[in-house]
Amino acid sequence: MLNYLAAVINLNHPQHYLNWSFFTISVANLIIIALMIVIFGLAIMLPFPKTKLQPPLPEHQEPDESNVSAEDKKMLTYKVRHFFLHILPPTKLLPDRQPAYVASWIYVFGVATLAALGVVILSGAVLAIGGVNWWHESSLGHFVNSAHLWSVELFMAFMVIHLWGKFWMAAWRGKRALTWMTGVLAFAISILESFTGYLSQQNFDSQWIATNGKDAINATGLGSFFNLMNFGQMLTWHIVIIPILLLSFVTVHIVLVRVRGVSHPIQKAHGRAEKKALKKAEAGEWRGATKRYDIIKEGSLATLIVLALVLVLAGLFSSPDEPPVTISTWAKIAPADFMATATSELAGTSETAKYGPPYNNTPNASQKLIVSWESLAGVHQPIKTAQAFVLQPLQKLAPGNSSLQTALNRYNKASSAQQKVWDQAYLQAVDKVSFKNGKPIVPKANDGPVPTLISNELTLAQSGAIDADLLAEAPFYGTDYTKPLLFIEDGNYFASLAKAQHMTGEQWGVMNESGSFPGQPWLWLYTLWYQIPSFSTSFNVDLIAIYLTGLATMLLLAVPFIPGIRDIPKWIPVHRLIWRQWRSNKF
Repeated sequence: MLNYLAAVINLNHPQHYLNWSFFTISVANLIIIALMIVIFGLAIMLPFPKTKLQPPLPEHQEPDESNVSAEDKKMLTYKVRHFFLHILPPTKLLPDRQPAYVASWIYVFGVATLAALGVVILSGAVLAIGGVNWWHESSLGHFVNSAHLWSVELFMAFMVIHLWGKFWMAAWRGKRALTWMTGVLAFAISILESFTGYLSQQNFDSQWIATNGKDAINATGLGSFFNLMNFGQMLTWHIVIIPILLLSFVTVHIVLVRVRGVSHPIQKAHGRAEKKALKKAEAGEWRGATKRYDIIKEGSLATLIVLALVLVLAGLFSSPDEPPVTISTWAKIAPADFMATATSELAGTSETAKYGPPYNNTPNASQKLIVSWESLAGVHQPIKTAQAFVLQPLQKLAPGNSSLQTALNRYNKASSAQQKVWDQAYLQAVDKVSFKNGKPIVPKANDGPVPTLISNELTLAQSGAIDADLLAEAPFYGTDYTKPLLFIEDGNYFASLAKAQHMTGEQWGVMNESGSFPGQPWLWLYTLWYQIPSFSTSFNVDLIAIYLTGLATMLLLAVPFIPGIRDIPKWIPVHRLIWRQWRSNKF
């Protein structure tokens, strides 16, 4: 039905215009303006619904809850306002008192996390205004990127310390389980936000993380809408979608803290009645001694201190920006590796050619633990490596190169069996390639037109044409680097650079950054599973890592409800150190 309507009301036909002297306007815009004038006129002329008038308030009297009429109390606006004022009155939203037991530096890391988040948002906004290439090209842009990096490092560090503190306080007690859970969810979303930030950098580190991380995402079947090698998509997730989720959960978490208050010190109780009374007291408001608390002053000071610290760290240490690998630089620096890889793409023996979903239908290539999510998702980014990486780029060069056109015609007209014979013969010969004045010399073999194809492919790659061609296939801005990155990943040169930077999987590489910069220690749990021998050698290692990391996250989320785990803070009394000053004053 919708398709039928779209066919009837088709606005893709040529536009009609009206001209008056120097003024030209399209009929479509004229219709919009006319409709706006009509709506404006109706808004002026139509009578407005009458409502019962209320008598004016006596002079100097302000409206409050004490003089609300019965009819007003039926209004939805009143009900919503009354609800929020009841659960979160101004004294809770902006308190000027706090319990006396809040006497440990561990409490500071909650507001420090929020202050760091503010600096993260500020520096990220400035980066966004400058544009995606600004920080690669400008010293000021690079400094802002450095500030963004170090603010993220502080934000994640402060949040983890805050989480540790709340665990050892058993902060879920007293009907505060939802407070704990929203905090854990905010932490998990922050990891995803930081991860997409690394993917948005368009440097070597982001390339390496993307090509490695794509295996786990593809194993879950989510690669169709969360493609780590699509820079534009990752940037959208990083600056729009995930921040909305993160700020939503942070807001809910803060409101819950204000509503429920901070958890009371852990105390022992004996007997059912005493335990019941203690449980009730922990869920209620603190009735003991309090002290002055200027929340605005604390938040302002924390923000200034974090901002100063970030600026110092950015000025002293800067931020990494290892140049990205391109097909052009690869072909120039490691031409032998490029030629061998291009031949494997032509022969269909490369990693990408045999990858399976989402790129092709290679049998038994999908990971499976109970369910194969890759197979269910299917092929949604079809890539035929011979065509995409070799034959199509060469075909664009062929019209001006007769020998290449002849070789392409011969190869394309041959049977698949004959092509396979040529490919395999050249694959063996190219291992012994040598170079004279930059020209490849490959031992003779029964390889038909393949030597001509690959030597021209090398020339094309070194000129930068293949980089441009693979990106030009993408619409609009060309931000999808899936094809060039898959091509680069199939070679050995890319992995050798990562190994030199200590960034490969067996080196806990997902956590590491180029140079001596701190990387992503918050990914330690996910990376851990790849280090366990029985897992690392499994064909399903990516699914294992995803499942176990997901299970660990769910356990962390459900800590308030799991007997034994929720009792650890009582068995290991770290809380005595946190509340030692209050206890010493009390006793």
